[in-house]
Amino acid sequence: MIYAISDLHLSLNGSKPMEVFGDDWVGYLSLIEQSWRSLVKDEDVVLLAGDLSWEMKLEGAVKDAEWVDALPGKKLIIRGNHDYWWSSYNKVCLSLPSSIHAIQNNAIRIDGAVVCGSRGWTPTPEDGDPNDRKLWLRELTRMELALEDATKLRQEGDKLIAMIHYPPFVGKFEPTDMTRLFDRYSVDTVVYGHIHGKHSFHKDIVEIEGIKYYLTSTDMIGHHLVKID
Repeated sequence: MIYAISDLHLSLNGSKPMEVFGDDWVGYLSLIEQSWRSLVKDEDVVLLAGDLSWEMKLEGAVKDAEWVDALPGKKLIIRGNHDYWWSSYNKVCLSLPSSIHAIQNNAIRIDGAVVCGSRGWTPTPEDGDPNDRKLWLRELTRMELALEDATKLRQEGDKLIAMIHYPPFVGKFEPTDMTRLFDRYSVDTVVYGHIHGKHSFHKDIVEIEGIKYYLTSTDMIGHHLVKID
């Protein structure tokens, strides 16, 4: 089984408790752990699409990651916009606990699925902010590198899952160059996060060109892991 959740924003040292952001965050780690332990077995996979920890340095984030490591399953993570602790990819891979595997513009084949990913960025048109446009184009290139790596690893019958922190569409799920990239590489499923607040326009699952997109921000899904079909 494959499950997903994102935007845990861990701060186990107590320096930035999420409860300050509203009642939706009160006791949320207990809810996540309860859901996780009730669903996930050691042989299952859990995808975490960014914003794992508030820590600024890798050493602090590793301590937060140990909380995730103690939970069942094999975990795959990508970087989110608040993961400032995420230094060089090699250092991150070497430092994380054994059950957590980082993905950065590449892919991993695991249990009949190939999972690839990149952080992403807010989709930005040609006449948009030049700095955002530059980051958007860079992330398109990085995701394509990840998808190319996934294509090399993919075997017959494998499901192809792309993880991206930022929503890859605009408006009311209108397609972008990123969604067209997923279509071109025959992605089956996309897992994303970043969105917060019940008043945000969202759907838990949306389908574009036959690809299922799962929103997995923990507060948006009731702090309950989502099963990825």
